Amino acid sequence: MAAVLICTIIYSLKIISDKDKDLAQKDEINIENWEDELNAMSIQYEGFHQTIRNDSLISRLETEQLKVQRLQEELRTIKASNTRRINELKKEIETLRKITYSYVVQIDSLNRLNEQLVTEKNQATAKYQQASQAVTQLTQEKQQLVETVQIASKLDAGNISVTGITAKNKPTDKINKMDQLEIRFVIGKNITAATGEKDIYIRIQKPDDDVLVKKSENVFPYENKEINYSAKRTIEYTGEEYPLSIYWKIEEVLLQGNYRVDIFADGNLIGRKSFQLGK
Repeated sequence: MAAVLICTIIYSLKIISDKDKDLAQKDEINIENWEDELNAMSIQYEGFHQTIRNDSLISRLETEQLKVQRLQEELRTIKASNTRRINELKKEIETLRKITYSYVVQIDSLNRLNEQLVTEKNQATAKYQQASQAVTQLTQEKQQLVETVQIASKLDAGNISVTGITAKNKPTDKINKMDQLEIRFVIGKNITAATGEKDIYIRIQKPDDDVLVKKSENVFPYENKEINYSAKRTIEYTGEEYPLSIYWKIEEVLLQGNYRVDIFADGNLIGRKSFQLGK
């Protein structure tokens, strides 16, 4: 009987020992698996740092990453026989697994929201560019319209003629008999031009390109500068044809040759005529 009892005890101890070995081997396998999982978590947290720009979220991620690193260090040193601590680590890893999953969901949501915001921003940018292009086009069209109106409203002097007049008010071709020059022309009808009082200027240019002037202070604005005029007349323009004559009193010696008269109104050159004076 004693021998049977001893054998039974030895057999029972062997079974317990085998179970302990199995549990130890199982715990060793679990520890290896947990090490792999923690390594994967650590890599995942590193990846989060590269994709997240939210400072508050980054701070929380760093806290969890430190927990992962601490568990990694402990798993490297823990013995498989420490069942109690292994169970505690198991719970901590389960908690970390859940936390990591929640961050994955949160980050995925943030990424999708960011993609949506980027899409909306791109759409808004495209609309702004379209609106800017439309405004630019309208501005150009407006400028073109203004220029068209300015051109259309510009007066025009036609039928220009220059005649030498004697002191007895007779026309002559002889320079030495001329008392004055009569510049005759017609300002054309223009319903788009502004009506009212207008100053009409003429410039008579001699063969040497000098301009005939009575006073050096006789100037008017043209192309952002002040230029001399030979004679001036003020008229009341109504938009209809307006024939007029402007005279130049000859008080200097005129040489024979090619002369030119330019006519101005509203800051524009509205007519030009070349003419010859002989002996």
